[in-house]
This record gives sequence, structure tokens and C-alpha cells, in this order.
Amino acid sequence: MTEKMSEEREAPAAPPAVSDDSLIDLSDIRPEDGIVLVLFWALACVVFLQFFSRYVLNDSIGWTEEIARYLLIGVTFVGAGLAVRKNSHIAVEFFYRYLPGAWGRAFSTLVDLLRIAFFGMSAWITAKLALRTNQKMASIELGKDVVYWVVFAAFLAMTAYAVRLAIRHWRQGYSILTRPGARPSID
Repeated sequence: MTEKMSEEREAPAAPPAVSDDSLIDLSDIRPEDGIVLVLFWALACVVFLQFFSRYVLNDSIGWTEEIARYLLIGVTFVGAGLAVRKNSHIAVEFFYRYLPGAWGRAFSTLVDLLRIAFFGMSAWITAKLALRTNQKMASIELGKDVVYWVVFAAFLAMTAYAVRLAIRHWRQGYSILTRPGARPSID
């Protein structure tokens, strides 16, 4: 009886061995993504320095909070440009599944045009703000307009990526919204 029970309860087979190299796909990494990486690691170092000085040395370094805030702004907007290039922003695909093909294409084209207009207007407004900003940062002798120029450059890149994406969607006749399994990137 025990032999029969042990035969019935064999251990499940181990999953097949998979090479770690096959799990990593770096084909969508571009040189401009390095900017986000540098900003992110600079932010991580500044935040660690802030934590270390405040809680270990018990004497906070004054400039770390402000610089961390500005680096976070840079990571956010430059990273958003990366998301536009990859066409990986959040979108509501529910309605596109139930629309006829022509309506789905019309609405996805409208989304592409609105995205271009939004990024373009945001770049224009940010440039106007950067030109009007004359203040210096509180902790270092650098103008706050530098932060706005970084955001402007990010919006400009987002606009260019959105234009390239809209052209690609128009030429191929569909977008990721109307065909969810399609390749989302513009590279």
C-alpha cells in the first residue's frame, strides 16, 4: 500500500532549464535612454547622500533635497519621452475593440493628432516659462530655468516621437489601440 501511494505522489517535474541570457532583451534600448539612466542614478546617489547625512551623521546636507527634487523632475519628463518612443503610455483600449475598423482608425488618428498637439503646446509653454524665469536655486548658484529647459527638451523629444509614431500608424493603417498585439515601438 505504501509503495502504491509513493508511486502516485511523485514529485512534479522541474521546469526546463532556461538560460538567463534569453530572459533579457535589450533590443529596444537607444542612446538617448542613457540620459534617463544617468539622471536616475544621480538621483539615487543624491537621495542616499541625503539619507546618510541626515540619519547616520545626524547633520543634513542642505542642497540634497532641492537637487533631488529637480533630478526627479528630469527623470519624470525625460522618462516620459522614452515612454512615447516606445508607445507604452497607458491607453483605454476597451472601446476600440467594439468599434468598426474605420471608426477605430479615425479615433486612433485623432488620438495621435491630439497627442502631437498636447506635447507641442506643452513644449511651447515650457519654453515661455523658461525664458521668464530669472530666479536662482536656493542651494547652488544655478538658474531655475535650467530645469525648465530640460523639461522643454523632453517635451520637444516627445513631440518628435509622437509625430514619427503618427506617421507610422498612418502608413501601416493601424495603431496599437486598434490592434493590441502589434509592435508598439517606433524604432
